[in-house]
Order: sequence, then structure tokens, then C-alpha cells
Amino acid sequence: MKDFWNQRYAQKAYAYGKEPNAYFRQTLQDIAPGKILLAAEGEGRNAVYAATLGWEVYAYDFSEMAYQKAMSLAEEKKVKIHYQVASLSELDFSEEFFDAIGLIYVHFPDSIRETNHHQLEKLLAPKGNIILEAFSKNHPHYQRLNPKVGGPKMPSQLYDTAGLSGDFENLKMLHLQEEIITLSEGSYHVGQTSVVRMHGIKQLKRFFL
Repeated sequence: MKDFWNQRYAQKAYAYGKEPNAYFRQTLQDIAPGKILLAAEGEGRNAVYAATLGWEVYAYDFSEMAYQKAMSLAEEKKVKIHYQVASLSELDFSEEFFDAIGLIYVHFPDSIRETNHHQLEKLLAPKGNIILEAFSKNHPHYQRLNPKVGGPKMPSQLYDTAGLSGDFENLKMLHLQEEIITLSEGSYHVGQTSVVRMHGIKQLKRFFL
């Protein structure tokens, strides 16, 4: 899998473009800047955008080519990002370190999805935000009609609102909905499909006597 992504990111063009994901941009611009983590961030389009808004940006991906492209984009946009070539299990941040987490087309298989989402939620400070957009379980229908829309081909890597609500049970959901949208992100996310969009805020811990 790592070889697949290194090969995709090795091309000169940015596979998913240089502009941020539309839902991420729309949601983030209304949140006061702090520290943000971009998971499996690829070529850096969302991380770099967050940095232009004044966020202290951290990102990770296991692809070395993704890292190189992200750092080139940050240099082009004259911003700084902290980017690690790593997987989630290799990160060494303290709990509640981040004020926001972005999960843009980060597709964990069912076997590890719940564990990874819980781990990410632990890194989020109380009142922190999680912004997520991912292909829904209805995506394969659109993928068959138009392979250019991209996305995982394994059903276990696709999401629905019930699953995400269960994974992030400590979030107050401001938005959690399956939507039909038209993607225009580089060469690999092009066309109509079904996605799940989520914006949640981590609730304060409650103590009972």
C-alpha cells in the first residue's frame, strides 16, 4: 500500500490538487486558530490551507513522496507545517494536545477504524473540533458509473453516519450527514458521488459524585 501511494504522489502534478477540500475549508474558516492535526494528509493541500489561516499545523502520512510534495507546497505558499512520515501508531503527542483534527478521505478498514478514531479523539482537547469528509457506503454505485471519482474499492473502508456517531461518542455533532456532491479535486476525485460529512465538538468530561 505504501508503494501505491508513493507511486501516485511521484508525479509532478498534485494528485488531488493544491486547493483544500471544500467542506474542510468551509468549516475551518469559522473556527478560531489553534493547533490542528491533519491525518493521512497526503500532499498537504489541507494542512497548507490551515496554516494560511494562522493555525499551528501538524500532519502525518506514511508516504515519503507525500511529505516531499507537502513541504514543496508549504514553501510555495510561504507557510510552515510540521509534517511527519509516520502512521498514527507512531505519533507521540500527549492527550488533548490538539484544538482540531482534520480527517479528509482517511479511510481506515473496519478492523482498525474504531480503534484509530478513538485514538484520534484522545488527542483532541475539550471543545476541540473534528472535521471529516469521506466516501459513504453508497459510493460504489457512483464509482461504477464513473471510475474517475476515485476512492476505496473495499466496502469495509467506507463509512456511514451511524458508524461515525458510534466511533466518536464523546463529540457533540454539529453536522453529520450523508450527501451527494460533485468532486473536482485534482485528477483522482472527479465527478458525483456520495460522501459523509461530519463536524463535531468534543464535550467536556462530566464528573459525578
